[in-house]
Amino acid sequence: MENKVQYYKRVIRDASLGRFFNVVKTAHERSGKNSLFLFFDIINCMIRYKAGYNDYVIFEFWDLKHEQRDTYMTRFRSKKFIMFMNDQSASHLVDNKNEFNELFKDFIGRECLDIETATKEDIISFFETREKVFAKMKNLSCGIGCEKLEMKDFKDGEEFYEYVKKQGFGTIEDVIENHPDIAKIYPYSVNTLRIITIIDGKGVPHAIYAVFKMGINGRVVDNYGLHGPLDLETGKFMFPAHSGLTTAGIHYTKHPYSDTPLVGMKVPYAIEALRFAEKAALVVPQIRYIGWDVAITPNGPVIIEGNDYCAHDFWQLPGQTPGGIGIMPTIAKYIPEFKYK
Repeated sequence: MENKVQYYKRVIRDASLGRFFNVVKTAHERSGKNSLFLFFDIINCMIRYKAGYNDYVIFEFWDLKHEQRDTYMTRFRSKKFIMFMNDQSASHLVDNKNEFNELFKDFIGRECLDIETATKEDIISFFETREKVFAKMKNLSCGIGCEKLEMKDFKDGEEFYEYVKKQGFGTIEDVIENHPDIAKIYPYSVNTLRIITIIDGKGVPHAIYAVFKMGINGRVVDNYGLHGPLDLETGKFMFPAHSGLTTAGIHYTKHPYSDTPLVGMKVPYAIEALRFAEKAALVVPQIRYIGWDVAITPNGPVIIEGNDYCAHDFWQLPGQTPGGIGIMPTIAKYIPEFKYK
């Protein structure tokens, strides 16, 4: 993972006046406030709260007072927290799909094959004993490069072997099946919990947040689909779901595929999944802050992957943050030694 200096350099390099003014325009259209005021207010938030300019729209900062804004995990605060919590020399144990699958084999609940080390015969045997597999890139996340492959689409094992090698996949894995109650909501993707765990200064793991993510529009992954937080005591969906485009400010009370009412819906095995993630957090204690993607199968939770570089936006979105309060007070409760100002 890049260090803090490299991160800041990349952000500055990738930033542009065009994108900045698009944010000003979007903020004006959605808030109705004067564009000149928004221009300077965005800069104020960048300086005062270490916010990226997209944070201003994502969190609808135009509606929040200083005391509320200061509770948010903004883009640069997020990077600072990651660097504080996670030993970068150990990040490959989580980022690398092949290493992760081996290290967390007691948690993933499926067979996987490392394409780099597997023989041709191993890959063909995997093909011959399954109807479908999920293929992933070695060091990518957020569903990027993933494909669900059905064996009937290949002439034989030889063709399958050539395809997975040509595409450069890191692993091929058994396909995870949704719990029936979850499949009814949206059947085309594995709909998962994103559970955030942190390990406090005494070495105790805590699941501090969980969102339930669902696919949409025929997608085979739930990334950039609907999502919303769960009550950590009951496992129930708490608020209208947010769209995967966090800058859009769109909410759903029902899933558009199945018309399933979302608010108050109880996710099966959710509480068990929280405890499961806390147990997994101790496998690599050098990485104290992880976002886990946890699937709920008919038999309970299984871990899909861990992310040591957690998105900072989805767990403090408008319509899902009572009182306009972000996640920093929760962080301070468990990690008081972290100074973000």
